Amino acid sequence: MGRKTDSSEALCAQPEGLVMLPSGPIGVLAALPGELGALTQMAEESHRVGGLLIHQLTLGGRPVLAACGGVGKANAAGAAALLLSQGAEILLVVGTAGALTRQTPVGTLVHCQRAFQTDLAVREHRQQEPHGHILDCWQRVCPGSKGWFLTADRPVLNPWRRFRLARAFSGPAVADMETGAAARVAERAGVPWGALRAVTDAAGFGASRSFVKNYTGLAALSADSLGELIRELP
Repeated sequence: MGRKTDSSEALCAQPEGLVMLPSGPIGVLAALPGELGALTQMAEESHRVGGLLIHQLTLGGRPVLAACGGVGKANAAGAAALLLSQGAEILLVVGTAGALTRQTPVGTLVHCQRAFQTDLAVREHRQQEPHGHILDCWQRVCPGSKGWFLTADRPVLNPWRRFRLARAFSGPAVADMETGAAARVAERAGVPWGALRAVTDAAGFGASRSFVKNYTGLAALSADSLGELIRELP
């Protein structure tokens, strides 16, 4: 991965004065159905666009478009693009992640302060930063740590691979398979975004078993915070 990168550089500076975000629909993207929590049951209408099932609902007084895009970067990028094409003016990514060190135990909520595509060969557009105000608001209504989201198309199940990733990035970091790609789509479209994930599998051996054991109880934690977040956004 090259030289160790200081994750503190990724903190988004808060703009001076009042920050206003777009007032249109908010897109919510998850990889697996359980990660949308109760949003699917709250849907007022559901329809398919390009093969993606999009649930329309009202949350915190705002129109929301929620979708389960599937696992992996290609699925995440495609689903994010479809949500934006349907009018989403903010993109929020929710779901689960894997810990890279024992300092991030199972159940930890981690807010994305930078998304980094670890298996992208070119340096250009390999990393994206969330909108600083979304990050601040989300952490205020749903306390948790901040860290790097290291996105790759393969799950980080091997403890030695986790160790190498942890060595490459100083500060908190978790592994996921979608955030970096979805964030790139949002960045390219000029759409503010943010991401929150719950840690389901701990560092070390047995990551697959840990995920299976903890997924059901933790998958919806991020999505459950969206009502409060949306009410808090200016």
